[in-house]
Amino acid sequence: MSTIPELTKHAREAMHRAVESTKRELSTIRSGKATTSLLDLVRVDAYGSPAPLNQVGLVSAPEPRLLTVQPFDKSLAPAIEKAIREADLGLNPSTQSGTIRVPLPPLSEERRKELVKVVHKLAEEGRIAVRHARTDTLARLKKLEHTSADDEKRAEKEVQKLHDEHIKQIDGLIRSKEAEIMEV
Repeated sequence: MSTIPELTKHAREAMHRAVESTKRELSTIRSGKATTSLLDLVRVDAYGSPAPLNQVGLVSAPEPRLLTVQPFDKSLAPAIEKAIREADLGLNPSTQSGTIRVPLPPLSEERRKELVKVVHKLAEEGRIAVRHARTDTLARLKKLEHTSADDEKRAEKEVQKLHDEHIKQIDGLIRSKEAEIMEV
């Protein structure tokens, strides 16, 4: 049987995972400057199976508006280039002497607004995960036997406080990512 401290610990961990996941997702959204995490979700068809880009090449950001990919195996350069082009990131890579250069075009106002919508959608998914952790924990608290009503109320307040803190963290992530995207 679970105890109140175990349930609140579980809730805290689940909410923390939701915030971390949201942070990871947001890092893959393009803002004005080059960041290697921009290509984290790109999958390359390498040797007959899809592989994350960072497993088939070294991604770096030598300049604010340029990413480079150094394939570990030169024969994968065309596949890497194709994967980046098809990743729906609006990027147009080109290969020069074995290195794939990915220039980042400036974002149009319209594209910036679209990206902000994507940020809000991802953040909402994070919020839902935090709310789900709270709901799940509160349901488990109700099922606990041999606990006083006071202990249950105290635990509910603690879980609600955890929920509020994690939602606030996600809101902070949104604000900083939105500012990063809208910065010209």
